[in-house]
Amino acid sequence: MMDMPVETTWNTDEFSNVANALSWQAQRQPSAIAIYYPKNSAFRKDHYESVTYQELNELADCYARGLHAYGITAGTRTALMLTPGLNFFAMFFALFKAGAVPVLIDPGIGMKPLKECLAEAEPKAFIGVTKAHFARKVLGWAKQSCELLVTAGPTLGLGGINLKKLRQMGAESAAEFEHQVKPEDMAAILFTSGSTGVPKGVVYRHRHFNAQVNMLKNAFNIEPGEVSLPTFPPFALFDPALGMTTIVPDMDPTRPADADPEKLIKAIDRFKVTNIFGSPALLNTLSNYCVDNNIRLESVTRVISAGAAVPISTIRRMQDSLYRDAEIHTPYGATECLPVSSVSASQIDDKMVDRIESGDGVFVGQPIEPNQVKIIKISEMAFNDLSETTEMPYGMPGEIIVTGPSCTDSYWKRDNATAMSKFGDEFGNTWHRMGDVGIMDGLGRLWYCGRVSQRIETAEETLYADQCEAIFNQHPDLVRSAVVGVGTKGRQTPVLCIEVKGKLSPVDTERVHFDLLQLAQAHGITKSIRTVLFHPGFPVDIRHNSKIGREELAEWAAKKMQS
Repeated sequence: MMDMPVETTWNTDEFSNVANALSWQAQRQPSAIAIYYPKNSAFRKDHYESVTYQELNELADCYARGLHAYGITAGTRTALMLTPGLNFFAMFFALFKAGAVPVLIDPGIGMKPLKECLAEAEPKAFIGVTKAHFARKVLGWAKQSCELLVTAGPTLGLGGINLKKLRQMGAESAAEFEHQVKPEDMAAILFTSGSTGVPKGVVYRHRHFNAQVNMLKNAFNIEPGEVSLPTFPPFALFDPALGMTTIVPDMDPTRPADADPEKLIKAIDRFKVTNIFGSPALLNTLSNYCVDNNIRLESVTRVISAGAAVPISTIRRMQDSLYRDAEIHTPYGATECLPVSSVSASQIDDKMVDRIESGDGVFVGQPIEPNQVKIIKISEMAFNDLSETTEMPYGMPGEIIVTGPSCTDSYWKRDNATAMSKFGDEFGNTWHRMGDVGIMDGLGRLWYCGRVSQRIETAEETLYADQCEAIFNQHPDLVRSAVVGVGTKGRQTPVLCIEVKGKLSPVDTERVHFDLLQLAQAHGITKSIRTVLFHPGFPVDIRHNSKIGREELAEWAAKKMQS
């Protein structure tokens, strides 16, 4: 059977269930490769296996029928803890096809928060690798709610069935299996990284996933037939809907900064990757290796990086590793609303770099259509309606709020958090408070200044972390900096914490200390910073290895100053 030409991606207007995306691609390009995934053994290194769109869709259908026969049906909340690879993709789409609700929690957040998230989500089913089931049993994950267990690998007496048995149950019929859903139906619960607090379960409806597919396609001009290397597994799930071939990287997705750049480059060259998605930490590792070894990634035409602000130095290095017509995009957003806005490297010229490095904020570009973004006066109060907010004039900092088709409307079992973060307007739209401080310039472009919760309030002024840090991060001896507040809000002392490259001699330590105090005095927004503390290695979020744990650093700084 010949593949039908794919001129457009999946038309989300025709469907509600996001699993239709996979079926649609399987009909139009059945023999096109959907996924290449690593399958190493003691005798075969760097070995990849592949499945076509038709094979992936048939496996997802088989799993969906098996899930239904086993009792994992419409509305069943299902914890999913599979490693990236064929079964991860097939099972995710199978759960959608069955109408079940996958619950995704980053295993890297730590054992205690993971247990809390599972207790909150109350999944009836748990699908995971043997190691995850062992942890579930020993640590008592979701023991009150879990009844249906599926193991990828040997069950080892841990209960339930394995994937082989599930496939046998699904093989009793050959029909395509797809539960019909409405756009408003709950599709998944995705937990945030918890980098600024306890992780929260974001309720995704099918319409949110559908909107994201369309917005990503239009914002980045993604075409069917492209080859994608997504180093953050949840993002990879968009690839089939966009008609791309996915290369599952041979790396630990919970530690992107530690990925082996040589392995990544081998995969990029071997499969002629056109699209890379990675956190700033991963791009830093990859671009450093490319520049040090004079490597240029010939096939890559697009790089997308999200999860935290991407340093200008990383963007420039990454650009040096690509051909000139390749584009680097840094979208801004959150689990609750993605994407919000985006900027490409070509838009960040020398004049823009000067503004960023002078403390104007991180330039995050124009809002992506059809999003609406506003800057409102910072408040600790909840809002019921947009009319209760005070919009800030152009050029003035305030809290970033957004509404759009991918904007989620609630957290799972977190009524207080939902009330604080969500409100409506006269047109029935849901607005989400990003929890970030931003500025809208006169051209309608968005600048990110830092987290609302991490602002420093002295007796005289308010400082925003990312604005200040951009000034200090230019110093050649610094890996990164973090500006935190010590003391009571309203009377805080701003403190500059720094992480330096390598080990400095006492003389160099004094020089760096002096340089940074001089830099602080040279800029109006940092003049009040008179304390510099050297830190051995900043705490960062697990998911992206990029977001700095400033709350933890502030506690460390307070103890350091007392001693």
